[in-house]
Amino acid sequence: MQVRGAPAIAIVGCLSLAVELLNDNSSDKKIMRQEIEGKLNYLVSARPTAVNIKLATDDLINLANTLSADENVTPNDFKERFISSIEGMLTKDIEDNKAIGRYGCETILKQLDGDGQVRVLTHCNTGSLATAGYGTALGVIRSLHESKRLEHVYCTETRPYNQGARLTAYELLHERVPATLVVDSMVAALMATRRVDAVVVGADRVASNGDTANKIGTYQIAILAKYHEVPFYVAAPLTSIDMSLVSGDRIKIEVRPEREMTHIGEHRIAAPGINCWNPAFDVTPASLITGIITEKGVFAPNKLKELVPE
Repeated sequence: MQVRGAPAIAIVGCLSLAVELLNDNSSDKKIMRQEIEGKLNYLVSARPTAVNIKLATDDLINLANTLSADENVTPNDFKERFISSIEGMLTKDIEDNKAIGRYGCETILKQLDGDGQVRVLTHCNTGSLATAGYGTALGVIRSLHESKRLEHVYCTETRPYNQGARLTAYELLHERVPATLVVDSMVAALMATRRVDAVVVGADRVASNGDTANKIGTYQIAILAKYHEVPFYVAAPLTSIDMSLVSGDRIKIEVRPEREMTHIGEHRIAAPGINCWNPAFDVTPASLITGIITEKGVFAPNKLKELVPE
């Protein structure tokens, strides 16, 4: 959990391999290819729910195989081209995030009458601290703020790890975005008593039917949004869409240590001896999702198969 956010997990994991490769004195392409494959597969196993690292790994292993088999590629060429491919992930992620922000902003504003201001709710952290920069769901919020059409943001604390209270709240304050922190259990009361025009969340993995795995607590917010007729959007790059999964019940959910629930820092807040269940993510059914915001535009969940080839 030193690195969170599906895009950041992929980028940091791959950059760590680039650093190792840069410091590797090996002149044998076959050995380098074997080391790359083993280490990338290990990184995938560390964070199984986020698909971005798996897709990046597949692409990089294919690249390593191609470079290794090409007799015209020297070991130094191998390193330079492989590292350059990983460094390119940084630039592409920021470009994709800005496109997500633009498309999300346009879509949310279209639902308004006239040139009014919007109030948005978000869950967990999806900003610069969870990506290479700008952010996915927080990128949409950032774009709304830049367009001077954002009235207010409500961010949830995101128990038990408190990414919303610690990180999203920090980013919103840093960007001078008008915002209010609410605990996770306040969302129903918030929607019932105050105007919320849209919910925008991120995603760690999206199945081909549009079912979406995101930080635990997202599913219940989607249910509440449906009940209160609040549009519910998922902001995610195409690298978060896993066309190999037909539905969300195939997504492997990471279970985190119970200490995240029982302690705050070094202070125990739960009764000693109590059993705990701490899944890090839940799956929101596609039927609750208004649209999925990608760098290619905003799509209904059932249109993803047309967007991403299998």
